[in-house]
Amino acid sequence: LIAAIDQGTTSTRIIVFDGSFNVVASAQLEHRQITPKPGWVEHNPLEIIEVIGRLQEMIAEKLQAQGLSLSQIAGVGITNQRETTVVWDRFTGRPLHNAVVWLDTRTHETMAKLARTCSKDAFREKTGLPIASYFSGLKLRWLIDNVPAVREAARDGRCLFGTIDTWLIWTLTGGPEGGVHVTDVTNASRTMIFNIHTLQWDEEICRQLEIPMGVLPQVRSSSEVYGRFAQGPFKGIPIAGCLGDQQSALVGQKAFTCGEAKNTYGTGCFLLMNMGERPMTSKHGLLTTVAYKLGPHAP
Repeated sequence: LIAAIDQGTTSTRIIVFDGSFNVVASAQLEHRQITPKPGWVEHNPLEIIEVIGRLQEMIAEKLQAQGLSLSQIAGVGITNQRETTVVWDRFTGRPLHNAVVWLDTRTHETMAKLARTCSKDAFREKTGLPIASYFSGLKLRWLIDNVPAVREAARDGRCLFGTIDTWLIWTLTGGPEGGVHVTDVTNASRTMIFNIHTLQWDEEICRQLEIPMGVLPQVRSSSEVYGRFAQGPFKGIPIAGCLGDQQSALVGQKAFTCGEAKNTYGTGCFLLMNMGERPMTSKHGLLTTVAYKLGPHAP
């Protein structure tokens, strides 16, 4: 059996598949949408973790009812809402602020300030992305600028940053007690501070945005064992896959050939096309991003 955690904008679900990709069990729960101001959207990272704990229990019951066991799950993959930004204390494991969701628009002032010193496409050659409020790098900069707890933790070396996948993997693999601070190339490529050619965080862009590189997770491939569940019903099961939700849909539709594309209708509408192994920059405003890296040594 293989399990997938799909952590989305409005809900989280766990689906278990058998060796023929038939759905054996599934469970889904919603989480709150927090809107403190017009245009601001937040999630409580601890609520999402609590939801995943409850979903594990629900899956265990559904498998047991079929004469199956959690011990038969060979691995768990994670797919997640992209760009949503979480910052937390590495020693306590507590979030320093609610997660700032991908569709949140509070970073317009931060973006405007940056636009006074460089063009909208200043980072596009390296990152494949324009300067926009959408991406995680500006959300992180906003949090450092506007939330004293985040600024102090970053200064003291206590702050960790991640998109939702990073928060989940770190927490589920032990948190302050040995949690693994990683992300995959697909999620990293949606931060606006990741070089899609070198597949590394870009030191020059981080310096320009005044983002301390010590807060950033290690970037890994989309398919490898990152760690194991440290507690709960899934304890001991390896977390062995991670892709941002739209890239995981591309993989799920088997768009592995250059020119193949998928369109997904969810909270938003997202069209992704496989352009092969060489990144190209659009002349018409389209974004260039990493589709997948299926193993540490894969292209």
